[in-house]
Formats: sequence, structure tokens, C-alpha cells
Amino acid sequence: MKRVVEYLREKQEFIFRGLIILVSVTILVYLFPREGKFRYEYQKGKPWGHEDLIAPYDFPIYKLENELTAERDSILREFKPYFKYDTVIAINQLNEFYESFEEQWKAHLREEYGITEELNESRWAHRRLIEQEDRYKSFAVNLLEFVYSKGIVGVDDVLDRVDNIDLSIVLMRGNIAEEYDYSEVFTQKTAYEYLLNEVNSMKLEDVREGEDIAIAFFKELNLNEFIEPNLFYDEETSSTVKESLIGEISLTQGLVQTGERIISRGEVVNTQKFRILESLRKEYESRMGYSSNYFLVLTGQMILIFVSILVLFLFLFHFRNEIYQDNVKTMFVVFLLVLFVFISRMILKTQVISVYLIPFAIVPIIVRTFYDARLGLFIHMLTLLVIGFLVANAFEFVFLNIITGIVALFSLTNIYRRGKLFLTAVLVFISYGIVYSGMAILQEGNLSSIEWLNYAWFAGNSGLILLSYPLIYVFEKTFGFLSDATLVELSDTNQPLLRELAEKAPGSFQHSLQVSNLAEEAVRVIGGNPLLIRTGALYHDIGKMDKPIYFIENQRNGYNPHDSLEFEESAEIIIDHVAKGVEMAKKHSLPGQIIDFIRTHHGTTMVQYFYRSYIKKFPQEEVDIKRFTYPGPKPFSKETATLMMADSVEAASRSLNSFSQESIDELVENIIDRQVRESQFYDSPITFRDIDTIKEIFKRRLANIYHVRIAYPEEAGK
Repeated sequence: MKRVVEYLREKQEFIFRGLIILVSVTILVYLFPREGKFRYEYQKGKPWGHEDLIAPYDFPIYKLENELTAERDSILREFKPYFKYDTVIAINQLNEFYESFEEQWKAHLREEYGITEELNESRWAHRRLIEQEDRYKSFAVNLLEFVYSKGIVGVDDVLDRVDNIDLSIVLMRGNIAEEYDYSEVFTQKTAYEYLLNEVNSMKLEDVREGEDIAIAFFKELNLNEFIEPNLFYDEETSSTVKESLIGEISLTQGLVQTGERIISRGEVVNTQKFRILESLRKEYESRMGYSSNYFLVLTGQMILIFVSILVLFLFLFHFRNEIYQDNVKTMFVVFLLVLFVFISRMILKTQVISVYLIPFAIVPIIVRTFYDARLGLFIHMLTLLVIGFLVANAFEFVFLNIITGIVALFSLTNIYRRGKLFLTAVLVFISYGIVYSGMAILQEGNLSSIEWLNYAWFAGNSGLILLSYPLIYVFEKTFGFLSDATLVELSDTNQPLLRELAEKAPGSFQHSLQVSNLAEEAVRVIGGNPLLIRTGALYHDIGKMDKPIYFIENQRNGYNPHDSLEFEESAEIIIDHVAKGVEMAKKHSLPGQIIDFIRTHHGTTMVQYFYRSYIKKFPQEEVDIKRFTYPGPKPFSKETATLMMADSVEAASRSLNSFSQESIDELVENIIDRQVRESQFYDSPITFRDIDTIKEIFKRRLANIYHVRIAYPEEAGK
């Protein structure tokens, strides 16, 4: 058992990669539809490049998607929405009207006639007023009952629902459904206007008082207060009827019988042939998925997906080994592929929106942000090839999206510049439009047959590319990555930690600025991330803030505190600035990639001055070298190795007594050669050619800094 545990511990990296492959293949196979894949490739407008195709069995000719869409749209345009008639609302509003009318009539009697007691029918004058009351009440009730009998509907509700050509609706009164024109029912606004017009134009016979008084009475009564909608949209019935009408659409038009010739070699795939081929493809894939060959289809899918994931791992192993060795980075790359396959499958399954809305260009943009353009293009192409097994017209789909992905990579040079991403989105839309137009014209042969709706999907696709910014932030925090945008933010010298360094250790701050300039220029030439090394260089000496006076660049007035310390104590203070820097960086939540520069900028070198001073003073004593040696680790990337060289060279250049081209050349050669002899760059992927290039850049740069002039030979004869 112990041996098994030890073996598993030794092989844990390999086992973890195997799990990544297994899980990703399982998820992708699960996402794939359980159907076969049609063996023939074809394009509308191009000749049939295979042997003569004979119908292997009877199958229906399915309508094309755009034809079905047109039929569905036609049904929806003619569909009449259903509304329920609510009788309770009219009753309630009339009851409220009766109460309000009684109060208003009493006030009317009191103000116009000075009558405060109950009317007496035995008195002639009172009897006339009672009759007038009945006329007023009957007039108002008739108006309200008429309006409610027609039906009142909320304006917003109707305008959202009624989109048929005839502007018709269906009213449900109990179990009876009747069709009405929209103009036959009232909205609240038209009901108000109707009541107002009727009141202003009313003619009540035998009105003792003037019409103006009667109109004023009804205006005071305010019949509008008793108007409430009593027609409500019936979502359930409308949806049921709508689905029933759509369900009655025939998906087919015609039949191809067994043995019938479908198309011959060299024959152009016109619209009718394309419809028949698409029908055969659907029938073939459906039969393969639900036949006895189901497990063979599943096996084929597993093989293809496994090969795709294996190719990805082989690419990483041979060309991006640093990613292959990092399980988190490898998992992220596989996650991106699986994520976009999942999104594509869900959209294709729902068939609500087009697959062209998916912003596949985000894949190369994100991969390029964290890694490089070459890997971004490879992942993009592999993702599209896998999705090509899911979509119709796979060649056109893959070709279209590969071109736009390449355009996105070429156009997006700096993700941290906001305008660049917007420009990329515009160029992606233009690329989609141009390539799709070319393919559509080639296939259709005319502009009228182009599906113009796809351009709207392309516009939405381009707009979604702007999601790259928030996605990059999410992936940064989730997987511990570092983007150029974050590096630009961290390299701002107004960052609190850098401002603190400038205040507490101004000499170290100036030294860091010079080192960042040297290192950035060198990495730009040999190949690397200039922003990363610039940011790392600015923070590499923050540990000196703990005891700034013990570092020579921060000392003033000739005072050196090391004069009162033992050599081992001085070495300990100097070496400790690395650990202090790491501690401060973690406290301020600096990314791990920046902390790596702090850890490695001295590697496992020695504090030479104090080591040699100790040997000179105590030649007979045995020296504990560890007390004078930095703990490491050694640099493990081009950027960290270049920073070590730049840091040592810049610091040593300050101690030169005379600045000449010869002295600078000698200084650079000696320092970097010593680091090479000490195997400080053994763990980093840097070549001797890179080192020679770095030397030349440092020599030229230092000569410019210290204003070294070239001595020209005197002209002959002088």
C-alpha cells in the first residue's frame, strides 16, 4: 500500500492531466447529439463532388429553416390574441357610482334649491326633482353600462399584444369567444373621451333647470372615476392557440422514394437539390442516432473528441511546455474550449437565436491576453473544428469564424487600451459581413436570396466581444492570471506601495526605475513580456523600505551604519530585504507573478562585499557560506533572468570611478559572466544568444545614461 501511495505521489502530475483529459472528453461527448454524421460535404451553388447519390430509403423533403421561419412569422402576424371579459368589475364600479351619485345629488339639491330634507312625492315640486334624479341616474348608468358592455382594455396591454394586420382581438365571455376589431372596444382614454362627449352633448327632455346646470352636475360627478379596464389578456389561451397553429405547420413538402436519383457527379447544387440533400442529411443522422448503430456512433464521437483534446495537449507539450507543466494553466485552456462548445450546443438545441451570435473571437483574445497570439489562434481553430461537428454547413462556419478570429488577433495589439477593443469589435463585424457576403453570393448567385438577418446576428456578436474586459477580470481572479491591463495599473508610480518606496527609500526607487528601463528594452528585443518585467522591476526592491539606510543608494552625508556591525549581521540585513519584500507584496495583495521577481532577483548569489571582507579579516576561520548567500530561488523565466542581470549591472555601474565605453563593457561582461558561471540561469529558458543580446543592450543603454562619448580618430594630415 505504501508503494502505491508513493507511486501515486510521484505520478500525481501525470494523473491530474489524465483526469483533465478524461473529464473534458466526457463532458464534450455528453454535449454531442446522439446522431450520426452525414458522410458527404456540399455547398449550395457548387458542383456535387461525390459519386452519383441514390436515395437509400424513402424520406420526406423538409422545408428549409428560412421557409419555416417565414410561415411561422406569417401565422404570428395573423394571430388574434385572446382577452377575458371580467363582469365583476362593471358591477363593482356601478355600485360605487350609485353611492357617489346619491351624495352628489344631495349636494346639488342643497346648493341649487336649498333643500336639505328628504324629498316628498306628495309635493309637486319635489316630485319633479325626483323625476329629474331618475333621468340623471338613468342617463349615467346607461353610459357606463354601454362602455363596459363593449369592453375596456389597458392601452399598453393591447398595443403590446395586437400586432396582426387586421388589428383584431378575440373576447372570451364565459365559454363564448367572439372576434372584434380593435376599434370596437374601448381603451381607458377612448372611454373617457366618449363619456365627456356624451355629457357635453346630452339632451334631457323636460329638464326644468338649464342644460348648463345639468352638464355642470355631471362634471362634478366625474364619471371618469368609474372607468376601469375589464378586458385582460389571456396568456394561457393565447399561447395554447398560438402553439396549436404553429404545430399545424407542415415541416415537409414532398417525398423522395427509395432508388430515386438525388444528384449526379458534377451537377450544381441548386436550391431544390440543396433542400433534398439537407432532408437526407437530417433523416440519415436521425436514423443513425436511434438505430442499432448507436454505440458505434458514440464510439466515433469519443475517438474524434479524444484526438482533439490529445492534439491540444501535444501542442502544449511541444510548443508551450511552461503551460503544460502548470495544471492550472492547462485546465484553463481546456475550460475555454469546453465552455464555448457548451454554449454552442445550448444555442443550437434551443434554436431561438443563431449560432452566429456567439462571440467566438473572445477565445483568441483571452488566450492572447494571458499567453500569446500563436496559442490563441491554435485554441481558436481547435474549438471551431470541434463545434464544426455540431453545426450545419461546417466548412462555411469554420472558415467564417477562423477569419474573424485572425482579424481579432491582428487588430488587438494592446488589450489595456480601451479604444483598441472597440476597434477590434468593429473590424470583426466588418470581417463577418465581407466573408459572409462572399460566401452567400457564391452560393445563391444573387443578392435577393441572402439572409440579411444574419448581419444583425453579426452585429450582436461584435458587441458581445466587449465582454472580454469583464471576462478577463473574472479569469484573472479565478485562475490567478495577470493581464496587461492589470500590469499597466500596477506599474503606475502613483500606486501606494511605489509612493511609499519613493518616500522611504528614494535611492532604491530611482534604482528600480533605471532597472525597469534597462530590463524592458532587453526583453522587448529577445522576446518576452515588456509590461511584466517593467512592473516586476519597479517592485523588486520594495523590501528595502524596512531598513533603507543600510543600502548604499539611500545613504547620505557619508554615514554608513554597516561600519558598526559585524560582517555576518550586515549580510543578514542585506539578504533579508528579499524576504521582507515578499512579505510586503503579499500584504498588499500583489499578484504571484510580480512576487516571483522579488524572490528571484538575486537568485542564489552571494553578498560578495561582506563575504570577501570577512575572509580578508578572518583568513583562518571556516566560513559559513549560507550566511552570505541569498536563499533563492533562481530565475525561471526570461523576464526574471533579465531582471537579475539588469539589477546587478545597474547597481554596479554606480560604483564606477570613471565612465568610458571600455569600463562599462568590462563591467557588464564581468557581472553577467559571473552569473552564468554560477548557473543562475540554469532554470530559465534563456539562450546564450539572448544573453549576448542583453549585454549589448545594457552597454549601449548605460553609455547613454552616463553620457559616454566615442573617441573619433583624428583625420589624416592633422
